[in-house]
Amino acid sequence: MDAVAQAHREHWGRIVATLIRVTGDWTLAEDCAQDALAVALERWPRDGVPGNPGGWLVTVARNRALDQIRRAAVEQRKLREAVMIEPPHDDTDDRLSLIFTCCHPALALEARVALTLRTVAGLSTADIARAFLVTEPTMTRRITRAKAKIAQARIPYRVPEGDALGERLPGVLAVLYLLFNRGYDGETVLADEAIRLTRMLAGLMPGESEVASLLALFLVQHSRRHARRDERGDLVPLDRQDRTRWDRAAIAEALEILLRTPIEGPYALHARIAAGHVGAESDWRSIALWYDELARVQPTAVVELNRAVAHGYAYGPEVGLEMLPKLDNYPLVTAVEADLTARAGRPEDAKRLFRRAAAETPDGPERRALLSRADEL
Repeated sequence: MDAVAQAHREHWGRIVATLIRVTGDWTLAEDCAQDALAVALERWPRDGVPGNPGGWLVTVARNRALDQIRRAAVEQRKLREAVMIEPPHDDTDDRLSLIFTCCHPALALEARVALTLRTVAGLSTADIARAFLVTEPTMTRRITRAKAKIAQARIPYRVPEGDALGERLPGVLAVLYLLFNRGYDGETVLADEAIRLTRMLAGLMPGESEVASLLALFLVQHSRRHARRDERGDLVPLDRQDRTRWDRAAIAEALEILLRTPIEGPYALHARIAAGHVGAESDWRSIALWYDELARVQPTAVVELNRAVAHGYAYGPEVGLEMLPKLDNYPLVTAVEADLTARAGRPEDAKRLFRRAAAETPDGPERRALLSRADEL
C-alpha cells in the first residue's frame, strides 16, 4: 500500500528514535517499528489512513514495546514506566540525538554511517550493503556489532555538549551528506530529512560555519530537483536544465547564508562552487578558482576531476583535457573526457568515448544519458 510505504519513508526515524529514547533498547525499537508498519499494512486498507499516520505508528509501536516489556522479567517495572509515561519535551529532536549516538567516535566510520542509514533513515540492510559494496550478511553483522558496542560502552543517547560536540561534528556532517546524496539520487524524502536535520543542527550550533555551509550546499543542490530529469526520468545535464524551474526561494536562502558565513572548511568551498551555477549562466571562472582552493584542502581524485571540468569550461576544453586525472576503469573520467573532446571539435573521438563510458556504466539513467550524447554526435 502506497500510504504505508510513504509513512515508512517519512516516519521511520521518528518512531525508532522515540522508542530508543523511552526504552533504551535499539533492537526492541526497530522490531516494534516494523511491527507497527505491518499492522498499518493490515488495517489501513480496511479502516482508512489515519489523519496523523506518524502519531498512529508511534502509538502502535509503543504499545507493542509495552507488551513485550510486560512479558520480560528483567527491569519490568522500570521499563514499563518509561514507556507509559510521556517524557518531557525539549528543543532537541529525537532523531538528532539518534544521529549523534550513531556517530559516536567509539564506532568505526563505516559502522557509524551504516547504523545511521539503517536506524535513522530506515534504509534496508540490503540497500546499505550495496552502497558499501559488501554482502547483506556482512552488513548485518556490522550493524549488529555497532549496536552491541553502543550498549556495552553505555554510549549516552543525547546530543553532546562542550568540546565533545565539536569533536563529534565532522562525523555527523558526513552522515547528513550521505543521507542527502541518497535523496538527491532519487529518494527525495531523504534529501528533505537531511535538510531538516541540518537546519536544526545549524540552530543548535550557530557559530559553526561548516554546518551553515552544508545547509547552503543542500539548498542549492535541492533547488534543481524538478529540472534534473526529463519526462522519461532520464538525467538532464546542468547546462541543459530549464533554470526557470529551479527553486529560487531555496537559492536565495542559501546565498544569504553564505554572505554571513566565513570560509573555514571544505563544505564552505563546496557550497560556493554550487552557488557559482545559480545565475542565468554558470560562472565557470569563479568555480574554477574555488576548485583550485578545494584541491588544496581536499586533494582527492573526484575533486581533481571536477577541477578539470571547471577549467575546461572556463579556459577551453584542451586545458581541461590536460588536467584530467589518470584513473583506470572509472567511467566518469571517460565521460568527462568525451564531453571536453566534443567541445574541442572532435565529434568522432567524442562519440567513441561516450559509448565506452556507457559500456562501463551500469544500466540506468546515467548510461542512457551517455548513449544519448553519443547519438547526438
